[in-house]
Amino acid sequence: MSYTLGLHELGTGCHAYLQPDGGWGWSNAGLVVGDGASLLVDTLFDLKITQRMLDTMEPLTNGAPISTVVNTHANGDHCYGNQLVKHTEIIASAATAHEMSEVPPAMLAALNKAPGEVGELFRHFFGEFEFDDIESVLPTTTFSGSYSVSVGGTQVDLVEVGPAHTAGDTLVFVPSARTVYTGDILFIGGTPIVWAGPLDNWIKACDLICNSDVEHIVPGHGPLTDKAGVATIGEYLSYVQTEATERFHGGMDAWDAARDIALNGFSQWGEFGRIAVNVDTVYRSLDGTHKSPDVVEQFKRMFQMEQGRH
Repeated sequence: MSYTLGLHELGTGCHAYLQPDGGWGWSNAGLVVGDGASLLVDTLFDLKITQRMLDTMEPLTNGAPISTVVNTHANGDHCYGNQLVKHTEIIASAATAHEMSEVPPAMLAALNKAPGEVGELFRHFFGEFEFDDIESVLPTTTFSGSYSVSVGGTQVDLVEVGPAHTAGDTLVFVPSARTVYTGDILFIGGTPIVWAGPLDNWIKACDLICNSDVEHIVPGHGPLTDKAGVATIGEYLSYVQTEATERFHGGMDAWDAARDIALNGFSQWGEFGRIAVNVDTVYRSLDGTHKSPDVVEQFKRMFQMEQGRH
């Protein structure tokens, strides 16, 4: 299936909404169409692109209006558009709901407008998005562990696999369609970023997908994939964990370790500088006293790595 902007039919009522190129902020979403009602998996990073997505879905949702929304996790590119669907039931894990309140859209709006180096840095990553006037709309239903919902007669199973990418990542399974919407447990063609960790949880989530009866796998970023693509994400995370752990025990600083690790084939993925965050997360999981740098410093390090300024 082609990796193009818009809605792609997967079969049995399931659709993927894809946004190339899958880099920072360009996330995917999903639509599950039942009998007279639909479920939306994730909204997008700002109101303009979320509205464009909803308009694209109208031919399907006119006869089966969106009654339920699932936010797979708390990153803004998967929930900042919630105000455009605030009349629905919005479901997320309890950990996701808590984390959503910690990073309001106004924070990114302020960073994008900041003077000097900070503003330039964040506009490099997020300058194409408009965060002004976004109302933060939190979930109306929360769960821990697992949760099932029926939408127009179609069963949708939610499985919490976080903390991993974030504090409360959720996989969205549609068993009748052998489909899973993974949120940011999968970045295909791009580098995973482990904000929360531990990496072990994320690796287990990849194993869960590979051991499930699924044919259609919709990542949070990038083109549709298969189980081989899922396994490759697990291999990257295992590699980073092994290499970072070795350097931790050798007494190397986390930032030095990130710059020291040879990414080999993984360096061809987009956003490879995210290893700076990933190694720091490994150090934090190994040492409860490890202090991670603030978010501005994290983005500076990723930018420096990708610009070749180690």
